[in-house]
Amino acid sequence: MVNEVWRESLHPKIVQARAALAAVAPQELALRAGLQLNPEGLRFVLAGRGHLLTWPDCVVREENGNECPEEVQALVLDYLVRSDGSPPTQDWKSFDELPHGSFYNHAFQGYTGDELVRMLGGNRALFERGSQRLGGIPASIGDAGYVFWGLPRIPVALVWWDGEEGIPPAAKVLFDAVASRYLPTDGLAILGRMLCRRIVKEAGAP
Repeated sequence: MVNEVWRESLHPKIVQARAALAAVAPQELALRAGLQLNPEGLRFVLAGRGHLLTWPDCVVREENGNECPEEVQALVLDYLVRSDGSPPTQDWKSFDELPHGSFYNHAFQGYTGDELVRMLGGNRALFERGSQRLGGIPASIGDAGYVFWGLPRIPVALVWWDGEEGIPPAAKVLFDAVASRYLPTDGLAILGRMLCRRIVKEAGAP
C-alpha cells in the first residue's frame, strides 16, 4: 500500500515534466541530453542498459518496448528537463560530497556498495563479471573499478576493494562532479541503487 501511494505521488511530477519537454524540439533535447534521435524516438543508456524515449508522448521504455515503472519515468524525465549539455569533468565525488549527501550517506552506502558486496559474497570475480556484462569500462580505481553511463551525461564509477585480514571487502559508488547539474541527490541515489542491482543480476546470470 505504501509503495502504491508513493507511485501515485510521482504522477504529477511526471505529467509536469512531459509538458515541459513537449515545448522542446527533439533535436535540441538529443543534443543537450546526449540522446540518439531515430525514427522510434530517442535512445539512451540508463544504468548500463539501452532504453527508449518515445516521442512526442515522452514515455520511457525498455529495449523490449515495455513501459518503465513510475520511479524510472520520473528519474529520466527529471534528467531530461534539467539537461543543459554540460560535459563530464572526470572529477569523482562520493555520495557524501553531493549536495545534502552527507545526511543520507549511511543509508545510501547500505543499499548500494554494502549490498553489492553482500549479494556477491565478497567475490571480486563476480563483481568483475557482472560489471563487464553490463558494459562497464575498466578504471584504475581501487582493486577493481568500472565506469558506466548512469545516464548519457552522468558517468558513474563502481569501485571494489578486496580488504585484508580483519577488514572485509568493500565497494562504493562514485559520481562525476557534473552529476548534480543533471539530477538532485535523491535521483542520483536511485541511479546508484539501480546500477548495483543490475551488476548483481548480471553476475548471477548463466
